[in-house]
Amino acid sequence: MIGQVAVRRFPALTVSTPRTEVRQLTAADAAAAGEIFADKLTRRWLPLPDDSGPIDGLAWCTDLARQRRDSGEGDHYAVLRREDDQVVGSLWTRRTDWGARLTEISYAMAAPARGFGLAAEAVDAVAIALILEHGFQRVELRVAPGNLASRRVAEKAGFSYEGLLRNAGFVSGGRVDLELWSFVAADLR
Repeated sequence: MIGQVAVRRFPALTVSTPRTEVRQLTAADAAAAGEIFADKLTRRWLPLPDDSGPIDGLAWCTDLARQRRDSGEGDHYAVLRREDDQVVGSLWTRRTDWGARLTEISYAMAAPARGFGLAAEAVDAVAIALILEHGFQRVELRVAPGNLASRRVAEKAGFSYEGLLRNAGFVSGGRVDLELWSFVAADLR
């Protein structure tokens, strides 16, 4: 296969913490995902233009997740609150570099689930699973300055701040710098 690169499928992943379970999204999660992504504060920080329509929860949970997984770029996950088995967040991986064994993780939480540490708990568990169970060496988080809640998630999940990527992203308000945070295999020692 000279000149061709084998595409790696993103690994199946399910992790449990004392208060959350993270698993692949299914069609049954579509309504919850749609609500999470329709939230005004969530949309403020997503890399979507102001005039973009709603995110299709069913497509996010099925077709888009499958495409990302099959391409090897990442996957889409549900964050469930264990006490009531409710989907309270979505977490996704992207920008996977198999040669460097790194991926980026992003997340969005339902408004009623914010402020309880569930996002940090889920992000930490996924980062650890990716490193220990799937051989990743680095997991990145990118946070728009001003998104203090996401900065707190990164800190609580054990990520280290590395610096500012100037003009590296966009949110609903336009172009932004992005803070780069990382969790690496050496952090587990």
